[in-house]
Amino acid sequence: MDPVIGIDLGTTNSAAAFLGLDGPQIIPNALGGRLTPSVVGVDESNKVLVGAAARELQVLHPDRCANLFKRYMGTDHKLTAAGREFTPEELSGLVLRALKADAEAFFGHPVSRAVITVPAYFNDRQRKATIAAGKIAGWTVERILNEPTAAAIAYGFHDAGADKKLLVFDLGGGTFDVSVVELFEGTLEVKASSGESALGGEDFTRAFAARLLGTVGVSYEQAEVRTPKRVSRLVQQCERAKCVLSRDESVTVRIPDAKGEFPPDAPEVVVTREQLDSWVSPTLARAELPIRRVLGDAKLTRDQIDEVILVGGATRMPLVIRRVTELLGKDPRRRLNPDEVVALGAAVQAGLVGRAAAVEELVVTDVAPFTLGVAISKQFGGDMRDGYFDPVIDRNTTIPVSRVKRYSTVSPNQTSIIVRVFQGESRRIDDNLALGEFEVRGIPPGPAHQPVDIRFTYDLNGVLEIEATVVATSRKMSHVIARHAQGMSDAQIRAAVAAMEKLKTHPRDEEMNRFVLLRAERVFKELPAELRDVLGNLLDGFEAAMEKQDAAVIASHREELERFLTLYDPHGDAPNKDEQ
Repeated sequence: MDPVIGIDLGTTNSAAAFLGLDGPQIIPNALGGRLTPSVVGVDESNKVLVGAAARELQVLHPDRCANLFKRYMGTDHKLTAAGREFTPEELSGLVLRALKADAEAFFGHPVSRAVITVPAYFNDRQRKATIAAGKIAGWTVERILNEPTAAAIAYGFHDAGADKKLLVFDLGGGTFDVSVVELFEGTLEVKASSGESALGGEDFTRAFAARLLGTVGVSYEQAEVRTPKRVSRLVQQCERAKCVLSRDESVTVRIPDAKGEFPPDAPEVVVTREQLDSWVSPTLARAELPIRRVLGDAKLTRDQIDEVILVGGATRMPLVIRRVTELLGKDPRRRLNPDEVVALGAAVQAGLVGRAAAVEELVVTDVAPFTLGVAISKQFGGDMRDGYFDPVIDRNTTIPVSRVKRYSTVSPNQTSIIVRVFQGESRRIDDNLALGEFEVRGIPPGPAHQPVDIRFTYDLNGVLEIEATVVATSRKMSHVIARHAQGMSDAQIRAAVAAMEKLKTHPRDEEMNRFVLLRAERVFKELPAELRDVLGNLLDGFEAAMEKQDAAVIASHREELERFLTLYDPHGDAPNKDEQ
């Protein structure tokens, strides 16, 4: 039977998992790693790279790669790699296609069904764009699942029978979510969710890099445009240094020159943990309002929370742990790997979809993260003013849900109305997100205030259907708000699928060779002259072996290269094969 796969489609890393007899398990990628970097590149032979190899290529050739595209999901923004434009959905589709290939290699047969996670605070367009990306990659998307809900499911699966209230603090590479979840009698009920769709560890890294560039009198924003290679190499250095500072009190960071090189006299800056904390604290402060909001919506005080769960790689930072402790009055826990817990929870949800015996007793409910409503006019004295927002479904309402409200015409003999649908928390529509609109016709002529019932039905995937009923005639009309980014229709998705199929990719069994080669080329530029000669000879032998296409010879030369890289690039971007 075709298994249903759980997928964490992350800003910086993605992962796939399945529910086995021993619980949820991560599916290894082609390099044997548990996480696949959400980076897409196009190499010099115009073949597409996804994952660790693309991340290595990005360090030296940022113009050939794209990353952080999750932040642009549901928008018209396009990213460029090697002169070719990609939509965020296409790039996400390439990552999802790589995860699909990994799952098929793992199981030894085709797989096509998936549960894909999104930040709880993703809006309607971003969710539909994620579904489109799944279709582009060849997945049947069975369910879109909120990331903190997935994490809570993973903890709920391992705490079967528990009765407690959890607060899930999910700070990943690019997004932040916080949810209050209650576990009781085999049920996992999400009480409230909040967050920001553009806040994460990548922002900390870039704040770090911006400070270091400032020490040599360079603006980060200008450097991104004028010297992108310099920025990409410095960001890599800062990402490593940030991880070191989670363990040590200080670290030395080298600053590349305008060409992105590290000459012998390259400036070196000693950065302390205290300094980094001061640089990123203003960014982290943006997490405080969502925490207060989610507790308020759940009608709980922090003292009523039994356990605080940390999710996402950025929660390894001591500053984050300290601030969460201060805000919530208790030490947070991280019993499951924060980088993998969302994928593991998605696998449990996938088991629910596939009716796996292991989760027969688990019931999961979720909430609508945003308020959904329509544009209305209000009368002030003798004036009728447009542009006001009237909620139909309030944020943090348990879903699936169906709600109806009665509206009416504003003018005599008005025979139609335009229903404009919005999502957000402001009383004015200008400050909310427009989701779509449709016209209701056939209202009988007559005085003003002819009634029309508007029903919103919101499902577990965040798909909103609106039904309008003209009360006088009982005539009904329905409209599904299924607007993808750029209004992607089924035909456009099919065209995107066809375009993706034309892209050339390296065979899966060559991915390790490509990764090692790109990593070695990056390290080569960082070594002193005497070591460059040694690595150059190793690279020459490896490339010659690949030309001969003798698997045993290739493996032998690759092992030599890997030994050298382990010695001189110990904190490099090797794929993570072990749980942390």
